Amino acid sequence: MAYFDAASSAPLHPVARQALLASLDEGWADPARLYREGRRARMLLDAAREAAAEAVGCRADELVFTSSGTRAVHAGIAGALAGRHRVGRHLIVSAVEHSSVLHAADAHEAGGGSVTQIEVDRQGRVTPASYADALRPDTALACLQSANHEVGTEQPVAEVAAVCRESGVPLLVDAAQSLGWGPVAGDWSLLTASAHKWGGPSGVGLLVVRKGVRFVSQGPADERESGRAAGFENLPGIVAAAASLRAVRAEAEQEAVRLRELTERIRVRVPQSVPDVEVVGDPRRRLPGIVTFSCLYVDGETLLHELDREGFSVSSGSSCTSSTLTPSHVLKAMGVLSEGNVRVSLPMGTPEEDVERFLKVLPGAVAGVREKLGAPAAAATVRQDDALVVDALGKRCPIPVIELAKVIGDVPVGRTVRVLSDDEAARLDIPAWCEMRGQEYVGEEPADHGAAYVVRRVS
Repeated sequence: MAYFDAASSAPLHPVARQALLASLDEGWADPARLYREGRRARMLLDAAREAAAEAVGCRADELVFTSSGTRAVHAGIAGALAGRHRVGRHLIVSAVEHSSVLHAADAHEAGGGSVTQIEVDRQGRVTPASYADALRPDTALACLQSANHEVGTEQPVAEVAAVCRESGVPLLVDAAQSLGWGPVAGDWSLLTASAHKWGGPSGVGLLVVRKGVRFVSQGPADERESGRAAGFENLPGIVAAAASLRAVRAEAEQEAVRLRELTERIRVRVPQSVPDVEVVGDPRRRLPGIVTFSCLYVDGETLLHELDREGFSVSSGSSCTSSTLTPSHVLKAMGVLSEGNVRVSLPMGTPEEDVERFLKVLPGAVAGVREKLGAPAAAATVRQDDALVVDALGKRCPIPVIELAKVIGDVPVGRTVRVLSDDEAARLDIPAWCEMRGQEYVGEEPADHGAAYVVRRVS
């Protein structure tokens, strides 16, 4: 089985396994106690903190260990906002942040705060100017991921940090995806990360708060981890997390070159072997191991099952794989195709032959799914004035787009097709289809049920 979902959780690094087993024997005692076993546990904890701080590029007393990366994000945002409550309650986030950041922003807004969401381009990247424009006198905190978890695009963190610093606003960086590859550049103020993203054990996160940043921990007081992460430290997990971070960093430079070549191979060859594919994300400023593409006329969930049967574990941002039947917020913010979406994220050490086998299997898997969906019950079409109306109500992705593709050639150039759909994904996928096919997306109109998406044939 080829595991291609390292962006969700990387396989446990051998060094992490060794450190975990060793610390189960040596680090079980309370590191706050003064007897021998406690002192031994404290030495392990201090050594792990020093190693993690060195990898981050911060002081050891600026870093605390949390129970997860999500917990680090929530604690970091809440503490920074509380520490600057006299300045105001305005929070800035990008539209493509991890859900943990967006959920924290929603909670802040529900509690009476205000939130500005920064838009991205079709590559998934923000601009420093957009953060500069969003800053206000009452801005308490800004957040920006170092690299995107779905498409791999790297963000201009250093430039945004400089803009925020000029206005005296702290910047929190979610470095979960990138920290294993290297430290985050720039004069950021807070940083969060998660050990299972770089091959450490799950249940360990990092929260860094630079000296001089106003920060007030939320929740009941606790003496552990400088009061910023309540509860008994998961010492074996912490030791394994720090050891694996140091280990992957030692391998990162050489492995990055190798994985970039493999992902570039996927980026180039998938569109050559599979028709109607959009490769998304920045082609150059990206993490080494992530490549994402979307396939027209494909049910994402069905495609993932087909690839699983062929021995490949991949993930998807397609609405067809979501229990809410809504497309990924990242793909939606980018304005790219979401249907038939596949994210390949290669773990360190991925064999070249696994990638080659994936490239051989994928065309047949996509063709098989398209064949299954190629002859659905035809949607009702009627003439309404000079427009062709396609009734795709009740049909989920990718059926509305398939039906649009079937009839676009039946209307004269310059005339329109109105697609009636109550699937949220159509709001993203129909404009994306027009972009790929050189047709004009006129816009969305209200309808008795769902919405009408108007497309003009131009070629």
